[in-house]
Amino acid sequence: MIFTSREEMLIALGENLREARLAMNISQQTAAERSGISLKAVRNIESGINASTFSLLSLCRTLGKTDWIMTLAPPEIHPALFEQRNPLQKRQRAGVKRKGGQNA
Repeated sequence: MIFTSREEMLIALGENLREARLAMNISQQTAAERSGISLKAVRNIESGINASTFSLLSLCRTLGKTDWIMTLAPPEIHPALFEQRNPLQKRQRAGVKRKGGQNA
């Protein structure tokens, strides 16, 4: 499905979560209580009204749909990406060709 707006995406997500909740045969109130969020938050999410990320994640977890959210998470990141370089080591700069064929 191609969405033309964020609002359409929110509505589709809300409908899918509503279907998941109904498949579990639980009320909005029960979903809210199990998720630790307000009933209004559940209603907003299911109606496609903007909700906090915390509320969305909580409801997805309660409804067993964390796999939906995990498809948004980046794959495991190699720890070397977080290593800091030695501050005493000079940075290697990319060579810039100048007229005459010499690198800067």
